[in-house]
Parts: sequence; structure tokens; C-alpha cells
Amino acid sequence: MKIFKTPTLLRLLFAPIICKIKTNEKKIYLTFDDGPIPEITPWVLNLLNEYNAKATFFCVGENVYKYPEIYRNILENGHVTGNHTYHHLKGWKTNTSEYFENIEKAERLINSPLFRPPHGQLKWQQFKRLQKEKKYTIIGWDVLTHDFDKTVNADIIAKKTKKYATKGSIIVFHDSLKAEKNLKKILPDILKYFFEKGFAFESIPVTK
Repeated sequence: MKIFKTPTLLRLLFAPIICKIKTNEKKIYLTFDDGPIPEITPWVLNLLNEYNAKATFFCVGENVYKYPEIYRNILENGHVTGNHTYHHLKGWKTNTSEYFENIEKAERLINSPLFRPPHGQLKWQQFKRLQKEKKYTIIGWDVLTHDFDKTVNADIIAKKTKKYATKGSIIVFHDSLKAEKNLKKILPDILKYFFEKGFAFESIPVTK
């Protein structure tokens, strides 16, 4: 069974990880993981501009190194970026010293106090060190679209996203080749749907 909505128990267990923004206003926080890449990210930026929508891009350092001009375009369009490690490492399968070397390598290219662990995986030691030593704000999600999963129908993704997203929701999309087919179908639908309901799309607030 695919979990689209972050369970309340997980939020309580990992309370310092921000999964939703507290607000009474009609605001939604779109996030995009794993880019930037030329095949998808510019398309996302153009579509967001049509709705005057701002988003947060959790970038893989290796991709920023390969495509610095696209990374600059993200910032120039008024969006926020976050660290997603240099090689998209799985925290559960990576020792802590190697994990932080990878984060620090990405830091040289991505100047941001925001961090999202790839696959949502963090060991407890990694979690505490991110907070205390690196002082990152760790960002999770309220709604996971599963756009990267080719076994999930795009119409189901759109339906579930519309059902679960609400004021302050942090929604995860992916500007990646794996997600391309689903993303190009559902993102225009989601933007139009919530825009017509009076929602604004904002980047995750950054405090340094």
C-alpha cells in the first residue's frame, strides 16, 4: 500500500522534522527533489512561473555541479533550494562520517540551511548531528506524491494529492527522469486545481 499522507505517529516521533507549515492561510508548499536536470527542471520552472508559484528544490550536489546554470535559474526565479546530499545517499545504508562528508561536499555548491534526507532515511546519530552540529532545518513532507513510482497511475496520484493536501501542506514532487511521465501529467493539474481554490504556492521559509 502506498502511503501518500505522513502518519501522525511519525510526526510525533520526529517532531523536529518539519512536515507541515503552521498557517491558517491558504498556502501550499511545493517541493522538488533530486534535480536539477535539463530534461525536467526548466519545464518545472516555466510552469511555476505561469501561476506565480514559488517552490523549494532539494538539490543533489552532483547535479548542481553538472548543471550550474539551471541551479542559478532556480534561484533567479525566486525559489529556495536545500541540500539533498551530493550523491543522493541513503542514510540507513551509509555510515555517519561518510554521510556528512557527502553533505559537506554538497554544501560547497548549495548554500542553504534546509536539508532533506534522500528517501527520508536518517539514522538517529545522523539526525542529531544535523541538528546540533550543522544546525540544519530538516524538512520532511505532509504529502508524498509517488510521482517517481511508475506502477502508480498518474490519475491516482492527482486524486490523492487533492484529497490530502491542505493549508500548510508540504508536497513532494521529483524533477527527475524517473518521475517525468507522471510529473508532466499531474503537476499542471495540481497547480490549476489549488490555484482555482484560492491557494498560493510558497517556498519553505528560510531563517539563517
